[in-house]
Amino acid sequence: MTTSIPSELHAESDEDLFSPENTPDPYAVLDQLRELSPAVQMTRHDFWLLTRYDDVRHAATDWQTFTSSQGVALTPQFNERLAGGVLATDPPEHDELRAVLSEKLAPRALTAVRAQIRDYVERLVDELVERRHFDGVTDLAAVYPVNVVADLVGLPQEGRELLHPGADACFAAFGPWEHYVQEHLHLIESYAGLMAAMADRSRLTPGGWGEAIMDAVDEGRLTETGAGKTISAYMTAGMDTTVNAVAALLQLFAERPEVWDTLKSEPSLARPMFEEILRLESPVQGFWRVTTKDTEVDRVPIRAGRRVMLHWGAANRDPRHYPNPATFDIRRNPLDHLAFGYGIHGCGGQGLARLEVALLLEVLLARVDRFELTADVRRRANPIVRSLQSVPLAVQAKER
Repeated sequence: MTTSIPSELHAESDEDLFSPENTPDPYAVLDQLRELSPAVQMTRHDFWLLTRYDDVRHAATDWQTFTSSQGVALTPQFNERLAGGVLATDPPEHDELRAVLSEKLAPRALTAVRAQIRDYVERLVDELVERRHFDGVTDLAAVYPVNVVADLVGLPQEGRELLHPGADACFAAFGPWEHYVQEHLHLIESYAGLMAAMADRSRLTPGGWGEAIMDAVDEGRLTETGAGKTISAYMTAGMDTTVNAVAALLQLFAERPEVWDTLKSEPSLARPMFEEILRLESPVQGFWRVTTKDTEVDRVPIRAGRRVMLHWGAANRDPRHYPNPATFDIRRNPLDHLAFGYGIHGCGGQGLARLEVALLLEVLLARVDRFELTADVRRRANPIVRSLQSVPLAVQAKER
């Protein structure tokens, strides 16, 4: 890594955070950059990088200075696609878009669908435990949250096989449009087409989130194009963080059986465990903002109009905030982590994600005595999402 510090307050790096060498495990490089300066100018892709917890959290709350309305991706190609959507707007437009589904994501509404989700996860886990051998990603992590969210939105069964691969490719497109994005561009296009086609009341199950979005179109609060973007935003946001956190938990249970044994003896640790794996893995590594005026980050000056990456993953491993941050601590319970973002753009579906994983762990605790890896874990090369491609498992069923 070549770096230079022209002054006490300015640091540059030509490191490529998104290279195939760094993507599998970016944290060694991020640790160096975090200690180099509160804000580092990344010359390879021309943006500023924030890695320290307090700085990232503050920037996420200050939308007037660090705006999303000028694009939350790195490249103009993808920012054009996101323009006008809930991720790429600020108040008051953002508040109006978010309000479309706020009632559906409220605690009372999630309580009402708890039994529906529980029934589905019981059937899914029973089938997998009966098989005994399965892949923790393709058979469970990438199936369970995807179908839960698709059912809640009211999507038809047709096309669901594209949802997770399409969302994964879309997240990659937030970063540089290089090898991974180019190789998966067909998935991005197909996913965008599928989401646009879902902005059609006749294709949606009555009573779902999609119908609420189409009601907003009828009321003049959304255009049909905006409806497609809103469905896409909630589908995408409702998948990758949960999918990859669940996959990471399954890998953890197999590689460290003492963690699973602790959870079996203390089931109340299920929720803290989920928060800790989110902090440690930070499946969505970060998004960009644009400065609306000359500003400073811990005395480092950043001029107006500069693109700034808020790196959730680096912030969640900042030793200034979390002791021994690279260690999984089942009792840490880091409720202030930034894996769901923070501020007005904090993930609207995080309550659903917590419910999904709580129910999954309840069912697994009732059905599974032990997890074992049967082959090597494989990771995707997605430059923005820490995502697993395969976690081959064998499970020993619990006596019932």
